[in-house]
Amino acid sequence: MFQNIEMMQMARAMGQHVAQRQTVVARNIANADTPGYKAQDLQSFEESYRSAPLQPMRATNSRHIEAPDWSPGAARVLSQQDGISPNGNSVSIEEEMLKAAELKRSFDLSLGIYRSAMNLMRTSIGRRV
Repeated sequence: MFQNIEMMQMARAMGQHVAQRQTVVARNIANADTPGYKAQDLQSFEESYRSAPLQPMRATNSRHIEAPDWSPGAARVLSQQDGISPNGNSVSIEEEMLKAAELKRSFDLSLGIYRSAMNLMRTSIGRRV
């Protein structure tokens, strides 16, 4: 039932993206002292969500609005080459900690969107929130 509601799909995709990116950030932090390790990151949620093709919708009337050309998609891993240390490692603990804080905010946002959608659905069927 919920998989057909765009807001729920977006909240779910955002939560999955945050989990994937948190894994990459944790891997970067774990390898901060590994010689030759290159820091990685995922593309932003907006880019990954809008990159996959959407199932085409049929327009039964010429006045219908065209379907958007974006949908949830898999995130792409990006390598970072800035600030390589003498041992060839490109991990910056400060940047990774900032990313972790950003991920916390993104997770809270996805959870808030999901809760809001659930409250809206409960209200629409006559239940109190």
